Amino acid sequence: QIFPDAELVQIPVADGGEGTVEALTESMNGKIIHKDVQGPLGKVVDAEYGILPGEVAVIEMASASGLTLIPDNKRNPLITSTYGTGQLIQDAMERGCREIIIGIGGSATNDGGAGMARALGFRFLDSHGKELPEGGGALSYISDIDDSEMDERIQKTKFLVACDVTNPLTGSEGASHIYGAQKGASLSDIQHLDEALGNLAKIVNSKYCRANENIPGAGAAGGLGYGLMEFCGGELKSGIEIVLDLIKFDSYLDGVDLVISGEGRIDGQSVYGKVPVGIAGRAKKKDIPVLVVVGDIGPKVDAVYDHGIDAVMSSVNKAMSLDEAMSRAYELLIDSASRAMRMIKIGMSL
Repeated sequence: QIFPDAELVQIPVADGGEGTVEALTESMNGKIIHKDVQGPLGKVVDAEYGILPGEVAVIEMASASGLTLIPDNKRNPLITSTYGTGQLIQDAMERGCREIIIGIGGSATNDGGAGMARALGFRFLDSHGKELPEGGGALSYISDIDDSEMDERIQKTKFLVACDVTNPLTGSEGASHIYGAQKGASLSDIQHLDEALGNLAKIVNSKYCRANENIPGAGAAGGLGYGLMEFCGGELKSGIEIVLDLIKFDSYLDGVDLVISGEGRIDGQSVYGKVPVGIAGRAKKKDIPVLVVVGDIGPKVDAVYDHGIDAVMSSVNKAMSLDEAMSRAYELLIDSASRAMRMIKIGMSL
């Protein structure tokens, strides 16, 4: 309407969290795979992941082991497990994938990735040589790890872990203390879980002579970040950078005059791994201005202007509830885009 001769190129993008599988399979002509796996409390759930051209798998751990799979009154990180995530990894390897990208946001678990490893052939034993039950609480009793039946395909597979938090595995900033409460842990549970993860790290360090527990991101997803490093040789990277590299985003920028991105909410914290800031960083290398359309503008939003974003436009055009804003999202986006283009047109005439 405002610039009728403009050429538009749409590129689905995500930051490694919810929506990453959908965005990548759509933008890269991949396919969605459905798989019945063990949910975080042992009940079978219908999980999904994507396979992209080149036999690259994209997994969101929340699909198999996520917090939204458990009612509020049944959340208990002492017993929840990442076993189902391991089953998705195993299924992807069975289908020939030798590169696996795993987004680890939204977990219901605090088991250090032990459940995931168990699905891939590892056994976690107590001092009597008996296999321990699943869940973060049982990690306190690990005395040995048996990897004699480990899936050997792990060693032939590249694991990239989309992770944008910097928490270590244990301690006051670790997985249990920072995220345990939202997963249903009491104060005493949090202390128990923290000590349990510490014991897991002690046994892993003793057996494999590795010490990754203090690497930033080790505490992500209840320690799944740590488990993927230790048991799968995974590499932790910014989720948005993984996605932009995979879709070869920079190649779309040649000849572009304006980049438009979006987010549900933008504030001072958005500089840490959110889609618009990741995109803006790439666009600024080619001196392309960036406009971001959002549902809500939060505190300290000015911080994003130091990271490549030139302007922020709210899609909401009057006071309204969240439910109304979401139900009218399509028309509100059209309206906000029109307002933004009109402002750009005014700027061009000055």
